[in-house]
Amino acid sequence: MSLLNVGARALLANQAALQTAGHNIANVSTPGYSRQSVVLQTVQGQFTGGGYIGKGVDVQTIQRNHSELLTRQSTAASAVDAGDTARMDRLRQLQEVFSGGTSGIGASINDMMNALSDVVSAPTDLTARSVALTRMDETAARMRDASQRLDEIGYTVAEQLKGSMLTVNSLAKNIAGVNEQIARAQGNGQPANDLLDQRDQLIRELNQHIQTSQVAADDGTVSVFVAGSQPLVLGSKAATLSIDDPADFGAGSGKKVLNFQQPGSSTKVELNESMLGGGQVAGLLRFQNNDLAEGRNLLGRMAVAISETMNSQNKLGLTLDGKPGENLFAPISLGNAVRSNFNTSTAATTMALTVTDPTALQASSYTISFTTADTGSITRQSDGKVFSFDDSTPSPPNTTTMADFFSTQGLSVVPTAPPNAPVAGDQFMINPLQGSAAELKAVQYSPVNLAAANPVNAAMGPANMGSLQLVSLKATGPITQPATGSPVTITFQAGSPATYSASLPGAPPTIVSGNYVSGEKISIDGWEITLSGSPKDNDTVTVGNATDPQYGDWYQRDTGNASALMALRDVPMFDGATLSDGFASAMAQVGTRTQSAQFAAELSSSIAANLERDRTAVSGVNLDEEAARLIQYQQAYQASAKMIQIAQNIFDTLIQGLGR
Repeated sequence: MSLLNVGARALLANQAALQTAGHNIANVSTPGYSRQSVVLQTVQGQFTGGGYIGKGVDVQTIQRNHSELLTRQSTAASAVDAGDTARMDRLRQLQEVFSGGTSGIGASINDMMNALSDVVSAPTDLTARSVALTRMDETAARMRDASQRLDEIGYTVAEQLKGSMLTVNSLAKNIAGVNEQIARAQGNGQPANDLLDQRDQLIRELNQHIQTSQVAADDGTVSVFVAGSQPLVLGSKAATLSIDDPADFGAGSGKKVLNFQQPGSSTKVELNESMLGGGQVAGLLRFQNNDLAEGRNLLGRMAVAISETMNSQNKLGLTLDGKPGENLFAPISLGNAVRSNFNTSTAATTMALTVTDPTALQASSYTISFTTADTGSITRQSDGKVFSFDDSTPSPPNTTTMADFFSTQGLSVVPTAPPNAPVAGDQFMINPLQGSAAELKAVQYSPVNLAAANPVNAAMGPANMGSLQLVSLKATGPITQPATGSPVTITFQAGSPATYSASLPGAPPTIVSGNYVSGEKISIDGWEITLSGSPKDNDTVTVGNATDPQYGDWYQRDTGNASALMALRDVPMFDGATLSDGFASAMAQVGTRTQSAQFAAELSSSIAANLERDRTAVSGVNLDEEAARLIQYQQAYQASAKMIQIAQNIFDTLIQGLGR
């Protein structure tokens, strides 16, 4: 009987080994499956006078070949890889908006500015004027198209985030359900291998969307945490994540945040974006809140600068019919500051925004925080720099007012006056540029309305004895045009240095005087004149209204203001880049971000692949090994069966002998 028992145990043990090897082979392509192996143990032998006689073998357990360390490292690395890849893919789409070539925005800006050269060459040519206005309309259209494409990218990201939230919440519930099954199975003393694999795979899938950390409990369950400490899964209960507008500035901030909600609670906790780590959600949020915001700011800054500078210059000139120029583009409204929902004041809801210097605009948003009604700080979102301000009266020495700071940013921000002024603790967000490109629209289509001529004309005195020559004359604004028939006369006196003086109409008249230097500008009342040569005593230059009959129709052939419009292309405007090079500068900024993101994605992908390879080396199924084990276990099974057969024959012989 002992021999029969030994054979039966061996038969069952090898049958279990064969079944386990078959299970491994069947699941060779199952995601997350860990190779299993039978652990055998010797049955305690029976003592006899001649020693211990073995009683065979038993199956101790079915072992799961698994490394907790490698699994966690691989899961975390894949989360970082997913976040970097998601951000890189979206940045490539953003880079396509800021692309070069003949169909890009940069080419249209250069075409627009270059078209003005034909107007300078032939100011009365209506075709040249029409082409210039058409180029302006085309530039505005490309700006609006680029803005729309950015909105489409933003919409796609928002929809992807919503889809990720549905997946994350579903995976969290599934992990909680598997936790419950594992806790129940834990009572039999043997590991639920397939359930453990299922849970690990669910956690890996979850980390593709948001990076987590895990803590194992004594009952076999695993708690899953996000953002460092928020429990997404505790035992058999799962929390909920959602993408929402920030609680402070809401939709007006242009940002999105990840909110956490405990099961059974109505309170949402806003998670810190910097604590999210990897995962597609973290990568998309970084793109939405930083990269896409910068793209919108860069595009909006270009639109506002083009609109403001060209409108201002065109309004300084005269049209072909002698009227003052008007806006070439529809004025872009910067709107108001966004009020924080946590502000304690009830009436401080607006802050008027206007552009004071288009060349100083920064591609950034700003957050204003009041520590008192008159003092506080301003955070520039593009680089995170914080600037203090003090608007108290009188202001302490060596302090900066809010108006002083924003003037360096090319803006005027005017808070609401008392009694509706902000109070301590109030916060405001300023997004002056993000939607500006969508508003850029050309409004002049008649070639007559291009203000190519200067509003003033200059003539050298007929009795001049010196060598004065007119180099240039242009309006700089704001201008007070000399009245018809009442030109402004500039009188020069020779000497070392030479001097000039002019009497401007008024009661009493205003006297403007200074030293004259050949080739240097003389600025008077919104216009500037440049002369060369040396004057003699009482040499004069008269500057009068360009439409004065004494000048005839000269203003129609004058191109002083068209030249000034064309000269805007060389004005430093975008962090030192000129108007003509501004788009190239924006392309470089977006391209640098994309290149950096691509490098990060390639690095994290390599690390994730290496760690997954190490994990698979421990847990993966090798078909060659399993085939070899099948032969081994088959032979052992056959030997065990033979042992039982022999034991049966011996037993039969014994029975037959006793029967005689």
